[in-house]
Amino acid sequence: MARGLFAARKLENDRKKFRWKDKKYARRVLRLNIKADPLEGAPQARGIVLEKVGVEAKQPNSAIRKCVRVQLIKNGRQVSAFCPGDGAINFIDEHDEVVIERIGGAMGKSKGDIPGVRFQVIKVNNVSLEELVRGRKDKPVR
Repeated sequence: MARGLFAARKLENDRKKFRWKDKKYARRVLRLNIKADPLEGAPQARGIVLEKVGVEAKQPNSAIRKCVRVQLIKNGRQVSAFCPGDGAINFIDEHDEVVIERIGGAMGKSKGDIPGVRFQVIKVNNVSLEELVRGRKDKPVR
């Protein structure tokens, strides 16, 4: 390694060059994570419900997690979104407009025992899903 009196340029250039060996740096600078992300870097997105699906929980749990297939309005991509809450799936019908957000798993992956589901529903037809589940609000008729 260069350590001389006039070695600053060499040290700086080496640092720039070897930084590309860091996977996180390369993905961030080339914006690969944003390109691969269905939400395109946004915190939330609106979409239309295509169908209701039940996703089997991973071992050792045994349950059918209630999810919906959503087509995003901004780019037409389809994603699965979890419906949190007891009986929450009953408030969501096909062709409803929903707002989804990330579910909060590690490094953008799925959370808990729900395989392949990275998003959750937070609003249905501009009404909070949590309010609907708790019975504080009624679902608007469109």
